Amino acid sequence: MIASLSQIIQRYIPDLFHFYMEPFTPPVPLILCLIVAAIVVIASYILLVFFKKKSEIYTDYPKFNLQQWKITNHFIESKIIFLIQIISVFLFIIIILAGYIGDSNPIYNISPTFVWVIWWVGIVYTSAFLGNIWSLLNPWKIIFTWIELLFLKFSNSKTPFPLFQYPHKIGVWPSFFLFLIFAWIENVYHDAVIPLRISQLIVIYSMITWGGMILFGKNTWLRYGETFTIVFGFFAKFAPIQSRVSKKSTKNTITKTKQINLKEIYLCIFGSELLNIKKISISETLLVILLLATVTFDGFTGTLIWINFQNYITQFIPNIMLINTIGLLFSVLIFIGVYFYICVLMMLASGNNLKTTDIAKSFIYTLIPIALAYHIAHFLLFLLIQGQLIFALISDPFGFNWNLFGTTNYKINFMLVSSNFYWITSVISILIGHIIAVFLSHTIALRLIKSHKYAIRSQYPMLILMVGYTIASLWIITQPMYN
Repeated sequence: MIASLSQIIQRYIPDLFHFYMEPFTPPVPLILCLIVAAIVVIASYILLVFFKKKSEIYTDYPKFNLQQWKITNHFIESKIIFLIQIISVFLFIIIILAGYIGDSNPIYNISPTFVWVIWWVGIVYTSAFLGNIWSLLNPWKIIFTWIELLFLKFSNSKTPFPLFQYPHKIGVWPSFFLFLIFAWIENVYHDAVIPLRISQLIVIYSMITWGGMILFGKNTWLRYGETFTIVFGFFAKFAPIQSRVSKKSTKNTITKTKQINLKEIYLCIFGSELLNIKKISISETLLVILLLATVTFDGFTGTLIWINFQNYITQFIPNIMLINTIGLLFSVLIFIGVYFYICVLMMLASGNNLKTTDIAKSFIYTLIPIALAYHIAHFLLFLLIQGQLIFALISDPFGFNWNLFGTTNYKINFMLVSSNFYWITSVISILIGHIIAVFLSHTIALRLIKSHKYAIRSQYPMLILMVGYTIASLWIITQPMYN
Protein backbone atom coordinates (compact mmCIF):
# COMPACT_ATOMS: atom_id res chain seq x y z
CA MET A 1 0.00 0.00 0.00
CA ILE A 2 2.88 2.36 0.73
CA ALA A 3 4.15 1.55 -2.74
CA SER A 4 0.78 2.24 -4.36
CA LEU A 5 0.27 5.67 -2.83
CA SER A 6 3.89 6.59 -3.43
CA GLN A 7 3.55 5.71 -7.12
CA ILE A 8 0.43 7.87 -7.34
CA ILE A 9 2.30 10.78 -5.79
CA GLN A 10 5.21 10.18 -8.18
CA ARG A 11 2.85 10.29 -11.15
CA TYR A 12 0.82 13.35 -10.23
CA ILE A 13 3.28 15.38 -8.14
CA PRO A 14 6.76 14.88 -9.68
CA ASP A 15 8.49 17.01 -7.01
CA LEU A 16 7.73 14.31 -4.45
CA PHE A 17 9.35 11.59 -6.55
CA HIS A 18 12.82 12.01 -5.10
CA PHE A 19 11.62 11.67 -1.52
CA TYR A 20 9.79 8.39 -2.04
CA MET A 21 12.13 6.77 -4.51
CA GLU A 22 15.47 7.46 -2.83
CA PRO A 23 16.65 4.31 -1.04
CA PHE A 24 16.89 4.85 2.72
CA THR A 25 20.22 3.87 4.28
CA PRO A 26 20.26 3.47 8.07
CA PRO A 27 22.81 5.57 10.01
CA VAL A 28 24.00 2.57 12.06
CA PRO A 29 25.67 -0.56 10.57
CA LEU A 30 23.16 -3.34 10.12
CA ILE A 31 25.29 -5.98 11.85
CA LEU A 32 25.57 -3.84 14.98
CA CYS A 33 21.82 -3.28 15.01
CA LEU A 34 21.08 -7.00 14.75
CA ILE A 35 23.60 -7.95 17.45
CA VAL A 36 22.21 -5.37 19.87
CA ALA A 37 18.64 -6.52 19.18
CA ALA A 38 19.48 -10.16 19.84
CA ILE A 39 21.41 -9.32 23.02
CA VAL A 40 18.60 -7.18 24.42
CA VAL A 41 15.92 -9.83 23.87
CA ILE A 42 18.10 -12.63 25.26
CA ALA A 43 19.09 -10.50 28.25
CA SER A 44 15.46 -9.67 28.97
CA TYR A 45 14.61 -13.35 29.05
CA ILE A 46 17.56 -14.18 31.35
CA LEU A 47 16.45 -11.47 33.77
CA LEU A 48 12.94 -12.87 33.79
CA VAL A 49 14.24 -16.37 34.50
CA PHE A 50 16.21 -15.20 37.52
CA PHE A 51 13.74 -12.72 38.97
CA LYS A 52 10.42 -14.35 38.12
CA LYS A 53 10.05 -17.30 40.49
CA LYS A 54 6.42 -17.18 41.57
CA SER A 55 3.71 -17.26 38.95
CA GLU A 56 1.21 -15.82 41.44
CA ILE A 57 2.90 -12.42 41.27
CA TYR A 58 1.45 -11.60 37.87
CA THR A 59 -1.80 -13.52 37.96
CA ASP A 60 -3.46 -10.13 38.32
CA TYR A 61 -2.49 -6.55 37.56
CA PRO A 62 -3.43 -3.18 39.02
CA LYS A 63 -6.50 -1.42 37.65
CA PHE A 64 -7.97 1.99 38.31
CA ASN A 65 -11.71 2.46 37.85
CA LEU A 66 -12.09 5.56 35.68
CA GLN A 67 -15.77 5.76 36.54
CA GLN A 68 -14.81 7.01 39.97
CA TRP A 69 -14.33 10.33 38.20
CA LYS A 70 -17.54 12.22 37.50
CA ILE A 71 -16.16 13.50 34.21
CA THR A 72 -15.97 9.92 32.88
CA ASN A 73 -19.61 9.19 33.69
CA HIS A 74 -20.63 12.59 32.34
CA PHE A 75 -18.91 11.79 29.05
CA ILE A 76 -20.59 8.38 28.81
CA GLU A 77 -24.04 9.72 29.62
CA SER A 78 -23.77 12.94 27.60
CA LYS A 79 -24.64 13.57 23.97
CA ILE A 80 -20.95 13.82 23.05
CA ILE A 81 -20.84 10.15 22.09
CA PHE A 82 -23.90 10.57 19.88
CA LEU A 83 -22.23 13.57 18.20
CA ILE A 84 -19.07 11.51 17.59
CA GLN A 85 -21.17 8.76 16.04
CA ILE A 86 -22.92 11.26 13.74
CA ILE A 87 -19.52 12.53 12.59
CA SER A 88 -18.34 8.95 11.99
CA VAL A 89 -21.38 8.13 9.84
CA PHE A 90 -21.05 11.45 8.01
CA LEU A 91 -17.41 10.68 7.11
CA PHE A 92 -18.44 7.17 6.06
CA ILE A 93 -20.96 8.62 3.60
CA ILE A 94 -18.48 11.24 2.37
CA ILE A 95 -15.85 8.59 1.62
CA ILE A 96 -18.33 6.51 -0.40
CA LEU A 97 -19.62 9.54 -2.30
CA ALA A 98 -16.06 10.70 -3.01
CA GLY A 99 -15.39 7.52 -4.93
CA TYR A 100 -18.51 7.79 -7.06
CA ILE A 101 -18.75 11.52 -7.77
CA GLY A 102 -15.30 12.87 -6.85
CA ASP A 103 -12.12 13.36 -8.87
CA SER A 104 -10.68 10.07 -10.11
CA ASN A 105 -7.15 11.30 -9.32
CA PRO A 106 -6.26 9.75 -5.92
CA ILE A 107 -4.26 12.83 -4.92
CA TYR A 108 -7.29 15.12 -5.23
CA ASN A 109 -9.81 12.69 -3.72
CA ILE A 110 -10.09 12.20 0.03
CA SER A 111 -10.95 8.51 -0.20
CA PRO A 112 -7.49 6.84 -0.64
CA THR A 113 -5.68 8.99 1.92
CA PHE A 114 -8.45 8.70 4.49
CA VAL A 115 -8.95 4.95 4.12
CA TRP A 116 -5.36 3.74 3.83
CA VAL A 117 -3.54 6.30 5.97
CA ILE A 118 -5.86 7.98 8.47
CA TRP A 119 -8.25 5.08 9.07
CA TRP A 120 -6.19 1.89 8.66
CA VAL A 121 -2.95 3.14 10.19
CA GLY A 122 -4.42 5.76 12.52
CA ILE A 123 -7.05 3.54 14.13
CA VAL A 124 -4.46 0.84 14.84
CA TYR A 125 -2.25 3.31 16.70
CA THR A 126 -5.18 4.91 18.54
CA SER A 127 -6.54 1.50 19.55
CA ALA A 128 -3.18 0.32 20.86
CA PHE A 129 -2.16 3.44 22.75
CA LEU A 130 -5.53 4.73 23.94
CA GLY A 131 -8.31 2.15 23.86
CA ASN A 132 -10.88 0.40 21.70
CA ILE A 133 -12.03 3.53 19.88
CA TRP A 134 -13.36 1.52 16.92
CA SER A 135 -16.17 0.22 19.12
CA LEU A 136 -17.32 3.83 19.36
CA LEU A 137 -16.67 4.86 15.74
CA ASN A 138 -17.72 1.76 13.77
CA PRO A 139 -20.18 3.17 11.17
CA TRP A 140 -21.62 -0.24 10.28
CA LYS A 141 -22.49 -0.83 13.93
CA ILE A 142 -23.88 2.69 14.39
CA ILE A 143 -26.09 2.64 11.29
CA PHE A 144 -27.47 -0.82 12.08
CA THR A 145 -28.20 0.24 15.68
CA TRP A 146 -30.10 3.30 14.46
CA ILE A 147 -32.16 1.18 12.07
CA GLU A 148 -32.96 -1.28 14.87
CA LEU A 149 -34.08 1.56 17.15
CA LEU A 150 -36.31 2.99 14.43
CA PHE A 151 -37.84 -0.43 13.82
CA LEU A 152 -38.57 -0.90 17.53
CA LYS A 153 -40.07 2.57 17.79
CA PHE A 154 -42.51 2.26 14.92
CA SER A 155 -43.32 -1.45 15.03
CA ASN A 156 -43.98 -1.77 18.79
CA SER A 157 -42.51 -5.26 18.69
CA LYS A 158 -39.23 -7.03 19.30
CA THR A 159 -36.44 -6.76 16.75
CA PRO A 160 -36.66 -9.46 14.06
CA PHE A 161 -32.92 -10.02 14.21
CA PRO A 162 -31.23 -12.46 14.31
CA LEU A 163 -32.88 -14.74 11.83
CA PHE A 164 -30.56 -17.67 12.62
CA GLN A 165 -28.35 -18.93 15.41
CA TYR A 166 -24.66 -18.39 14.66
CA PRO A 167 -22.73 -21.69 14.43
CA HIS A 168 -20.15 -20.93 17.14
CA LYS A 169 -18.01 -23.89 16.09
CA ILE A 170 -16.75 -21.94 13.07
CA GLY A 171 -15.39 -19.22 15.36
CA VAL A 172 -14.02 -16.15 13.59
CA TRP A 173 -13.30 -17.90 10.28
CA PRO A 174 -15.52 -15.40 8.39
CA SER A 175 -13.36 -12.62 9.78
CA PHE A 176 -10.18 -14.53 8.91
CA PHE A 177 -11.09 -14.81 5.23
CA LEU A 178 -12.40 -11.24 5.06
CA PHE A 179 -9.12 -9.95 6.48
CA LEU A 180 -7.16 -12.11 4.04
CA ILE A 181 -9.10 -10.46 1.21
CA PHE A 182 -8.44 -7.05 2.76
CA ALA A 183 -4.71 -7.84 2.98
CA TRP A 184 -4.73 -8.94 -0.66
CA ILE A 185 -6.38 -5.66 -1.67
CA GLU A 186 -3.87 -3.69 0.38
CA ASN A 187 -0.73 -5.49 -0.80
CA VAL A 188 -1.55 -6.92 -4.22
CA TYR A 189 -4.55 -5.31 -5.94
CA HIS A 190 -3.31 -2.61 -8.33
CA ASP A 191 -6.52 -0.54 -8.08
CA ALA A 192 -6.46 -0.32 -4.28
CA VAL A 193 -5.93 3.46 -4.36
CA ILE A 194 -8.49 4.21 -7.08
CA PRO A 195 -11.37 6.14 -5.41
CA LEU A 196 -14.15 4.40 -7.33
CA ARG A 197 -12.79 0.94 -6.47
CA ILE A 198 -12.49 1.90 -2.80
CA SER A 199 -16.13 3.01 -2.68
CA GLN A 200 -17.28 -0.14 -4.46
CA LEU A 201 -15.35 -2.30 -2.01
CA ILE A 202 -16.79 -0.40 0.96
CA VAL A 203 -20.31 -0.95 -0.37
CA ILE A 204 -19.66 -4.67 -0.86
CA TYR A 205 -18.23 -5.01 2.64
CA SER A 206 -21.17 -3.04 4.04
CA MET A 207 -23.62 -5.47 2.47
CA ILE A 208 -21.69 -8.42 3.93
CA THR A 209 -21.56 -6.81 7.38
CA TRP A 210 -25.19 -5.75 7.56
CA GLY A 211 -26.23 -9.08 6.04
CA GLY A 212 -24.33 -10.89 8.79
CA MET A 213 -25.99 -8.72 11.44
CA ILE A 214 -29.43 -9.45 10.01
CA LEU A 215 -28.78 -13.18 9.86
CA PHE A 216 -26.99 -13.68 13.17
CA GLY A 217 -27.52 -10.51 15.21
CA LYS A 218 -25.49 -7.34 15.53
CA ASN A 219 -23.38 -8.25 18.55
CA THR A 220 -22.76 -11.80 17.35
CA TRP A 221 -21.52 -10.65 13.94
CA LEU A 222 -19.33 -7.98 15.55
CA ARG A 223 -17.81 -10.70 17.72
CA TYR A 224 -17.21 -13.25 14.97
CA GLY A 225 -17.59 -11.72 11.51
CA GLU A 226 -16.76 -8.00 11.45
CA THR A 227 -13.06 -8.33 10.81
CA PHE A 228 -12.04 -4.78 11.74
CA THR A 229 -13.82 -4.96 15.09
CA ILE A 230 -11.80 -8.08 15.85
CA VAL A 231 -8.45 -6.84 14.47
CA PHE A 232 -8.64 -3.41 16.10
CA GLY A 233 -9.80 -5.23 19.23
CA PHE A 234 -6.59 -7.28 19.22
CA PHE A 235 -4.50 -4.11 19.19
CA ALA A 236 -6.76 -2.51 21.81
CA LYS A 237 -5.84 -5.27 24.27
CA PHE A 238 -2.45 -3.58 24.49
CA ALA A 239 -4.02 -0.23 25.44
CA PRO A 240 -4.12 1.33 28.94
CA ILE A 241 -7.88 2.00 28.81
CA GLN A 242 -10.02 -1.12 28.92
CA SER A 243 -13.69 -1.86 29.39
CA ARG A 244 -15.66 -4.90 30.39
CA VAL A 245 -19.26 -5.80 31.05
CA SER A 246 -20.12 -7.09 34.51
CA LYS A 247 -23.41 -8.37 35.87
CA LYS A 248 -25.07 -6.84 38.90
CA SER A 249 -28.13 -8.04 40.77
CA THR A 250 -30.84 -5.51 41.57
CA LYS A 251 -34.23 -5.78 43.26
CA ASN A 252 -37.35 -3.99 42.16
CA THR A 253 -40.33 -2.95 44.26
CA ILE A 254 -41.79 -6.42 44.08
CA THR A 255 -38.52 -7.82 45.51
CA LYS A 256 -37.74 -9.67 42.34
CA THR A 257 -34.06 -10.10 41.54
CA LYS A 258 -32.92 -8.91 38.14
CA GLN A 259 -29.53 -9.18 36.44
CA ILE A 260 -28.34 -6.04 34.66
CA ASN A 261 -25.19 -5.53 32.62
CA LEU A 262 -22.86 -2.73 33.69
CA LYS A 263 -19.98 -1.53 31.56
CA GLU A 264 -16.85 -0.80 33.56
CA ILE A 265 -14.07 1.42 32.22
CA TYR A 266 -10.68 1.17 33.88
CA LEU A 267 -7.05 2.18 33.50
CA CYS A 268 -4.35 -0.50 33.52
CA ILE A 269 -0.73 -1.15 32.57
CA PHE A 270 0.11 -1.27 28.84
CA GLY A 271 -0.17 -4.84 27.58
CA SER A 272 -1.56 -6.28 30.81
CA GLU A 273 -4.90 -7.20 29.21
CA LEU A 274 -2.99 -9.55 26.90
CA LEU A 275 -2.55 -11.84 29.90
CA ASN A 276 -6.28 -12.59 29.70
CA ILE A 277 -6.12 -15.74 27.58
CA LYS A 278 -9.55 -17.21 28.26
CA LYS A 279 -11.72 -18.52 25.43
CA ILE A 280 -9.27 -18.03 22.55
CA SER A 281 -10.19 -20.18 19.55
CA ILE A 282 -7.95 -21.65 16.87
CA SER A 283 -9.52 -19.31 14.31
CA GLU A 284 -8.59 -16.29 16.46
CA THR A 285 -5.08 -17.71 16.79
CA LEU A 286 -4.73 -17.96 13.04
CA LEU A 287 -6.14 -14.45 12.56
CA VAL A 288 -3.38 -12.97 14.75
CA ILE A 289 -0.78 -14.90 12.74
CA LEU A 290 -2.38 -13.66 9.52
CA LEU A 291 -2.14 -10.09 10.78
CA LEU A 292 1.55 -10.50 11.58
CA ALA A 293 2.32 -12.24 8.29
CA THR A 294 0.60 -9.72 6.03
CA VAL A 295 2.21 -6.61 7.52
CA THR A 296 5.61 -8.32 7.29
CA PHE A 297 4.97 -9.24 3.66
CA ASP A 298 4.02 -5.63 2.96
CA GLY A 299 7.44 -4.51 4.19
CA PHE A 300 9.34 -7.31 2.46
CA THR A 301 7.87 -6.48 -0.96
CA GLY A 302 9.74 -3.16 -0.90
CA THR A 303 13.18 -4.76 -0.55
CA LEU A 304 15.59 -5.29 -3.42
CA ILE A 305 15.59 -9.06 -2.81
CA TRP A 306 11.84 -9.30 -3.49
CA ILE A 307 12.03 -7.00 -6.50
CA ASN A 308 14.84 -9.07 -8.05
CA PHE A 309 12.93 -12.27 -7.30
CA GLN A 310 9.81 -10.77 -8.83
CA ASN A 311 11.68 -9.79 -11.99
CA TYR A 312 13.09 -13.30 -12.29
CA ILE A 313 9.72 -15.02 -11.82
CA THR A 314 8.05 -12.81 -14.45
CA GLN A 315 10.01 -14.79 -17.04
CA PHE A 316 7.78 -17.76 -16.20
CA ILE A 317 4.68 -16.05 -14.78
CA PRO A 318 4.19 -12.73 -16.60
CA ASN A 319 1.62 -11.48 -14.10
CA ILE A 320 2.77 -9.33 -11.17
CA MET A 321 -0.55 -9.61 -9.33
CA LEU A 322 -0.43 -13.41 -9.49
CA ILE A 323 3.17 -13.45 -8.25
CA ASN A 324 2.33 -11.16 -5.34
CA THR A 325 -0.78 -13.20 -4.54
CA ILE A 326 1.26 -16.39 -4.36
CA GLY A 327 3.88 -14.57 -2.28
CA LEU A 328 1.25 -13.32 0.16
CA LEU A 329 -0.32 -16.76 0.59
CA PHE A 330 3.07 -18.42 1.05
CA SER A 331 3.99 -15.83 3.68
CA VAL A 332 0.84 -16.65 5.64
CA LEU A 333 1.43 -20.40 5.38
CA ILE A 334 5.08 -20.03 6.43
CA PHE A 335 4.13 -17.96 9.48
CA ILE A 336 1.43 -20.45 10.48
CA GLY A 337 3.77 -23.41 9.96
CA VAL A 338 6.63 -21.85 11.93
CA TYR A 339 4.38 -20.84 14.83
CA PHE A 340 2.80 -24.27 15.21
CA TYR A 341 6.19 -25.97 14.87
CA ILE A 342 7.42 -23.79 17.74
CA CYS A 343 4.32 -24.79 19.70
CA VAL A 344 5.14 -28.47 19.15
CA LEU A 345 8.65 -27.87 20.50
CA MET A 346 7.16 -26.01 23.48
CA MET A 347 4.84 -28.93 24.14
CA LEU A 348 7.77 -31.37 24.15
CA ALA A 349 9.90 -29.06 26.30
CA SER A 350 7.10 -28.69 28.83
CA GLY A 351 7.02 -32.43 29.49
CA ASN A 352 3.82 -32.93 27.49
CA ASN A 353 1.86 -31.03 30.12
CA LEU A 354 -0.17 -29.23 27.46
CA LYS A 355 -1.55 -29.99 24.02
CA THR A 356 -0.04 -28.22 21.02
CA THR A 357 -3.33 -26.50 20.20
CA ASP A 358 -3.68 -25.31 23.81
CA ILE A 359 -0.18 -23.86 23.68
CA ALA A 360 -0.89 -22.17 20.35
CA LYS A 361 -4.05 -20.55 21.71
CA SER A 362 -2.55 -19.60 25.07
CA PHE A 363 0.53 -17.84 23.70
CA ILE A 364 -0.89 -16.17 20.60
CA TYR A 365 -1.62 -12.86 22.33
CA THR A 366 2.08 -12.57 23.17
CA LEU A 367 2.65 -11.91 19.46
CA ILE A 368 0.40 -8.82 19.45
CA PRO A 369 3.12 -6.49 20.85
CA ILE A 370 5.37 -7.78 18.06
CA ALA A 371 2.70 -7.07 15.43
CA LEU A 372 2.17 -3.59 16.88
CA ALA A 373 5.91 -2.86 17.04
CA TYR A 374 6.45 -3.81 13.42
CA HIS A 375 3.31 -1.90 12.42
CA ILE A 376 4.86 1.21 13.98
CA ALA A 377 8.21 0.60 12.32
CA HIS A 378 6.65 0.01 8.92
CA PHE A 379 3.84 2.59 8.82
CA LEU A 380 4.99 5.48 11.04
CA LEU A 381 6.60 7.48 8.23
CA PHE A 382 3.66 6.64 5.99
CA LEU A 383 1.28 8.21 8.52
CA LEU A 384 3.40 11.27 9.36
CA ILE A 385 4.30 12.23 5.78
CA GLN A 386 1.61 11.00 3.41
CA GLY A 387 -1.01 11.50 6.09
CA GLN A 388 -0.47 15.26 5.74
CA LEU A 389 -2.41 15.11 2.48
CA ILE A 390 -5.57 15.01 4.59
CA PHE A 391 -5.16 18.68 5.59
CA ALA A 392 -5.72 19.82 2.02
CA LEU A 393 -8.32 17.16 1.28
CA ILE A 394 -10.68 18.08 4.12
CA SER A 395 -11.22 21.43 2.40
CA ASP A 396 -11.84 19.82 -0.99
CA PRO A 397 -12.81 16.15 -0.44
CA PHE A 398 -14.23 15.58 -3.93
CA GLY A 399 -11.65 17.52 -5.94
CA PHE A 400 -14.19 20.19 -6.95
CA ASN A 401 -11.78 23.09 -6.27
CA TRP A 402 -13.48 23.93 -2.99
CA ASN A 403 -11.69 25.51 -0.03
CA LEU A 404 -14.07 24.85 2.87
CA PHE A 405 -11.55 25.33 5.69
CA GLY A 406 -8.88 27.35 3.92
CA THR A 407 -6.37 24.47 3.82
CA THR A 408 -6.49 23.52 0.15
CA ASN A 409 -3.00 24.90 -0.51
CA TYR A 410 -1.37 23.03 2.37
CA LYS A 411 2.01 21.59 1.33
CA ILE A 412 3.50 18.42 2.73
CA ASN A 413 6.27 19.11 5.25
CA PHE A 414 8.90 16.48 4.50
CA MET A 415 11.06 17.74 7.35
CA LEU A 416 8.43 16.90 9.95
CA VAL A 417 10.63 14.02 11.08
CA SER A 418 14.22 13.23 10.15
CA SER A 419 15.32 9.86 8.82
CA ASN A 420 17.37 9.35 12.00
CA PHE A 421 14.30 9.94 14.19
CA TYR A 422 12.26 7.50 12.12
CA TRP A 423 14.96 4.83 12.18
CA ILE A 424 15.61 5.12 15.92
CA THR A 425 11.88 5.10 16.71
CA SER A 426 11.41 2.01 14.54
CA VAL A 427 14.25 0.10 16.19
CA ILE A 428 13.18 1.05 19.71
CA SER A 429 9.56 0.06 19.02
CA ILE A 430 10.61 -3.35 17.74
CA LEU A 431 12.89 -3.97 20.72
CA ILE A 432 10.31 -2.86 23.28
CA GLY A 433 7.59 -4.88 21.54
CA HIS A 434 9.67 -8.03 21.68
CA ILE A 435 10.73 -7.52 25.30
CA ILE A 436 7.07 -7.12 26.29
CA ALA A 437 6.24 -10.24 24.27
CA VAL A 438 8.93 -12.23 26.09
CA PHE A 439 7.62 -11.05 29.46
CA LEU A 440 4.03 -11.99 28.58
CA SER A 441 5.08 -15.38 27.24
CA HIS A 442 7.11 -16.16 30.35
CA THR A 443 4.28 -15.11 32.66
CA ILE A 444 1.70 -17.23 30.81
CA ALA A 445 4.04 -20.25 30.85
CA LEU A 446 4.37 -20.06 34.63
CA ARG A 447 0.59 -19.84 34.92
CA LEU A 448 -0.11 -22.85 32.75
CA ILE A 449 2.73 -25.20 33.70
CA LYS A 450 2.96 -26.12 37.37
CA SER A 451 6.62 -27.12 37.28
CA HIS A 452 8.85 -24.05 37.28
CA LYS A 453 11.58 -26.07 35.57
CA TYR A 454 9.36 -27.20 32.69
CA ALA A 455 7.80 -23.75 32.36
CA ILE A 456 11.24 -22.23 31.81
CA ARG A 457 12.23 -24.98 29.39
CA SER A 458 9.05 -24.48 27.38
CA GLN A 459 10.09 -20.90 26.67
CA TYR A 460 13.32 -21.72 24.85
CA PRO A 461 11.59 -22.38 21.50
CA MET A 462 9.48 -19.22 21.90
CA LEU A 463 12.62 -17.23 22.65
CA ILE A 464 14.18 -18.52 19.43
CA LEU A 465 11.06 -17.48 17.51
CA MET A 466 11.04 -13.98 19.01
CA VAL A 467 14.76 -13.38 18.52
CA GLY A 468 14.47 -14.65 14.95
CA TYR A 469 11.56 -12.36 14.17
CA THR A 470 13.34 -9.43 15.82
CA ILE A 471 16.29 -9.94 13.50
CA ALA A 472 14.02 -10.35 10.46
CA SER A 473 12.02 -7.22 11.34
CA LEU A 474 15.13 -5.10 11.80
CA TRP A 475 16.63 -6.46 8.60
CA ILE A 476 13.53 -5.40 6.65
CA ILE A 477 13.34 -1.87 8.06
CA THR A 478 17.06 -1.30 7.52
CA GLN A 479 16.89 -2.33 3.87
CA PRO A 480 16.73 0.36 1.18
CA MET A 481 13.11 0.59 0.04
CA TYR A 482 12.63 0.68 -3.74
CA ASN A 483 8.87 1.32 -3.86
